[in-house]
Amino acid sequence: MTKLQIRAFLFQLGCFAILFISARYLVARYTNLTGFWIPMTAFVVGTLLSPKFKALTTKDGEKLFMKWIFMKGVREIS
Repeated sequence: MTKLQIRAFLFQLGCFAILFISARYLVARYTNLTGFWIPMTAFVVGTLLSPKFKALTTKDGEKLFMKWIFMKGVREIS
């Protein structure tokens, strides 16, 4: 794995973790779900809302790109 691929993985993991923990807290606090359904719901929310990062090789070299549900198109990170 290249340096940018590792960075993309860490960005994606960090964003998912933040959204998962936030969603888990909110689901546990404000819904009547119990047991297995709290982390399962938080997992689905975190998966759907987290941005996707990918390292691609272009003619200018390797670059990091991000796609997110709240933004149109793909953004170049570096």
